[in-house]
Amino acid sequence: MKLLAIESSTEFLSLAVQTAAGVSAFHESTGPAASQRILPEIQRLLAVAGIQLAALDGLVYGTGPGAFTGVRVAVGVTQGLALGASLPVLGISSVQAVAQAAWVETQAEKILVCLDARMGEVYHAALVRQPDGWQEVSPPMVCKPHEVPAVAGEGWLAAGSGWAVFAEALSAQYQAQVSQVRADIMPTALAMLTLATPGFVAGDTQPAEQAAPLYIRNRVALTAAERAQGQIL
Repeated sequence: MKLLAIESSTEFLSLAVQTAAGVSAFHESTGPAASQRILPEIQRLLAVAGIQLAALDGLVYGTGPGAFTGVRVAVGVTQGLALGASLPVLGISSVQAVAQAAWVETQAEKILVCLDARMGEVYHAALVRQPDGWQEVSPPMVCKPHEVPAVAGEGWLAAGSGWAVFAEALSAQYQAQVSQVRADIMPTALAMLTLATPGFVAGDTQPAEQAAPLYIRNRVALTAAERAQGQIL
């Protein structure tokens, strides 16, 4: 399956091109520069892979939850490229991408995802690996670190940037239920390729115009005072 994956819901821009010959990837902390870097890096990866955009089977995009601007960049670029090349698309959530990346690195099958959502909040989800994919036992939500939902049992792996920013508050909520913390694990395009490939094989795709972000925070703008403080949505 020949695919391009695009993920920019965090401060990392993560891209990957998969062909029969292998995978070419880019994963770098670009911050606000993602919107300027994304198209040149995609062009570079396609050239490295030796494939034209129109020869792909489809595009995979990160739906979020995540930074509003970053999620919109991924969705908008996906729509533009897919419409121009008449390709189908498939969305993968950032929390599932974190869970998959965590499993690849650690083989843990119970993942507590907490991504820094700024403004003193986290994007939270709890996922358990099943034979046919990841089951969300606690669906994606945005909340304060001391208000994260309870989960059952022990042996959870804690993954995502929220565990670095709010380590004390989150650890207090889950205490002995967490066996390992990997705050460095973020959603990656490589993880998205693995998650999306079965969907493309099964034909569970969307036309480009139906690509849409997963917004779970109602606020879409900051006040002037919040912007002056350097806060980011």
